[in-house]
This record gives sequence, structure tokens and C-alpha cells, in this order.
Amino acid sequence: MMKVAVICEFSGIVRDSFIKQGHQAVSFDLLKSEKPGPHVVGDVQQLGKEYFKKFDLAICHPPCTHLAVSGARWFKDKQEEQAEALEFVQWLMDLDVERIALENPISVISSKIRKPDQIIQPWQFGHGETKATCLWLKNLPLLEPTNIVDGRESRIHRMPPGENRWKERSRTFLGIAEAMASQWNLQ
Repeated sequence: MMKVAVICEFSGIVRDSFIKQGHQAVSFDLLKSEKPGPHVVGDVQQLGKEYFKKFDLAICHPPCTHLAVSGARWFKDKQEEQAEALEFVQWLMDLDVERIALENPISVISSKIRKPDQIIQPWQFGHGETKATCLWLKNLPLLEPTNIVDGRESRIHRMPPGENRWKERSRTFLGIAEAMASQWNLQ
């Protein structure tokens, strides 16, 4: 059994996938969890790096608002916000945890910190959609596709504007979460 920290996750999808595999998993976010389960509300940086030493695996989903290249046209107006976002990404990557996965869409992390180890798509894990998802990995194997399906709908990209659009776009697909929990089940 591993102790798993799922950082910047309000949905509980990844956390619950690891719990189903028999691990102790807890999610952390500024928002309350949408699903009941072990969850800490607050700023993870205030907990300090020392706090996370007790975990065997950290899966990190830093906010992509100021990082994703889909918003590149606004980068010139968000230089300070982007610098802060990149500092947070580096803070997560530098946690003293044996295994780390950091997930984000195609973003400036690739040019400002380092290239991702892997780029996956939801259609490789049972969801007929496209949404390129980069993974930066430390001591973890690449994810192997589990259920390649037809359909290459760009639903996430085409979501209409709205109050909760960012929330819907940030959710991890269940098939990807289940693949992480089963394939990164390293004791």
C-alpha cells in the first residue's frame, strides 16, 4: 500500500482511483472536494515541502490558466502570473517524494522548465475525445494505453464560455485516472 498525494484536485477522480486499488490517497486543493473522501482544503505550499515527505507518490495537477499554450495570446499581459505559475510547478517537481507525476496540457512548462516525458490522449484510455495531456514523470513508467477507442471529438476545446468552464476542462478523465492507479501501483 502506497501513500498518495493528489495535489490540486477538487474532483476526487484520481484520489478515488488510487483508493479503489487499496492505497491511502488524499487530495489537496484550494476548493472543497466534489466527492466525499480524504481531502485537504488550502494552499499546499503553506503545508511546506517537509509535509509531503511521508508520501510515496505525488500526482500534481497545477492550474494551467497561465501556462497552457491555448491562452498564448494573453501571455504578454500575464508575465507576472505566468512566472508565479512556473515557480509553483517547479516547487511541485522539487518535492522530496520518490515518485512524482505532474500533469498539464501543452504548455510553457515544456520550454521554460523541461519537455514532458509523455503526451497522452483520452481516446487511448476509453474516452472518444482529444485533449493532449502532458506528463512530467519522476521514477514512474510511461502510461500504457488501456482502451483505444474510435472518436476524436474535441469537446473540451469547444466548451462554451461559462462560469464553470474551467472546472469542466480541468477534470482528469476516469480512464486516465484508473490507468495511473493500476500502472503506477509500485510498492
